[in-house]
Amino acid sequence: MSNGKRKQLRLGAFFHPTGNHVAAWLHPDSQIDAGMNFEHYADLARTAERAKFDLIFLADSPATRDGNLNALSRWPQYMALFEPTTLLSGLAAVTKHIGLVATATTTYNEPYNIARRFASLDLMSHGRAGWNVVTSSNISEAYNFNRTEHPKHDERYERALEFVEVCWGLWDSWDDDAFVRDRASSTYFHPEKMHHLNHKGRHFSVRGPLNVAPSPQRRPVLAQAGASNVGREFAAQIAEIIFTPLHTIEEAKAFGADIRGRMTKYGRDPNDVKIMPGLNAIVGRTDEEAREKFQQLQDMIHPAVGLQLLSTELGGVDLSPYPIDEPFPFHIFEGKLIAGSSGQRIYDRAKRENQTLRQAYLSYAGARGQRTLMGSPKTIADEMEAWLMADAVDGFLVQPSHLPGGLNEFADLVMPELVRRGIFRSEYEGSTLRENLGLHRPVSRYDTGSVAKRA
Repeated sequence: MSNGKRKQLRLGAFFHPTGNHVAAWLHPDSQIDAGMNFEHYADLARTAERAKFDLIFLADSPATRDGNLNALSRWPQYMALFEPTTLLSGLAAVTKHIGLVATATTTYNEPYNIARRFASLDLMSHGRAGWNVVTSSNISEAYNFNRTEHPKHDERYERALEFVEVCWGLWDSWDDDAFVRDRASSTYFHPEKMHHLNHKGRHFSVRGPLNVAPSPQRRPVLAQAGASNVGREFAAQIAEIIFTPLHTIEEAKAFGADIRGRMTKYGRDPNDVKIMPGLNAIVGRTDEEAREKFQQLQDMIHPAVGLQLLSTELGGVDLSPYPIDEPFPFHIFEGKLIAGSSGQRIYDRAKRENQTLRQAYLSYAGARGQRTLMGSPKTIADEMEAWLMADAVDGFLVQPSHLPGGLNEFADLVMPELVRRGIFRSEYEGSTLRENLGLHRPVSRYDTGSVAKRA
């Protein structure tokens, strides 16, 4: 157990099916059919729980990728994978403590469906569910939901905020003690403890109530990852975990101060958010071995995949006419990228370092815009500890480069070092995700004895 004297890291494990690196599926130790292999995920979940991670995180896209089919045929991500809340429901049965967090878009769902789905997962897991709230950016998703284009960027966030507010209301449909299930009095629930939402807004009209009882943590933990100005404002209103790319301690401290400063105007306690940037950790028994592992993956990136990866993040522009070893074609993106977006970050780095297209995709492919940290267990733990002690972050979302090997290496080599330093737990402290993250249990808006908190 922690000695109680040192700050404690919050750690999540991000499971792209074969791993985070774009060439992970080509690694000889990866699970090649991972996207459709439940046993693979069950083994990963048990490993992460053995290592005492706070949570598992699954991304999602309700569409295959569109683009250059030759490139896509060499890049399986999002082409065949489980729907994540369904998958997490299965993983709830093979785990007992670890949090279960999945992505679901507000752009192509309805609040009632999402509220019911995550409330069910929360109950089935005894209070371990979390929802990563996103707005859709992949245009392929629109084609599957009776549209030919997305709503505008700011409108998507406006809809998302109302969407979350409806879900909050639906999760308050029942008081904690509403269901008495008393045979002697023939009373299953107290009618006065059931609440209709009767929401009527710009985007949604939802009566309620939700036909799922409250979970031990009352409602799922909300995560968010937006880095644009609109995304940050949205996070300040709703997020309890923030996953976002941060590359330096100074950048992370500024980001945290910005988010927590915005939270106060919404009546939120700045301590009610955990900032956990992505960390693409490549672990070796020595620093040199880690560098060799990373280079092995980099060498397996097919040029067509590298260009398609950039194209996806840069708005779908066809980059195939441009020679990959000549300067990045900056002129075609001038003024067309959203500030704070991954595309803008790719563009800015390419300009700053005067990169070619090949250099740009090699820079981005290894961690998909997140921070890559490679080295021995000591090297990695030193960096994680430095960020924590500088109050730059609350923890990290660890993204193993390939699976299952990358997770096994982190669990077996880095986690014991973090525990030895007293900055990570040796056992779970609580029974719910909220308890393990140090987040309060929300109070229902209908609880007249308390002032309800929205996040």
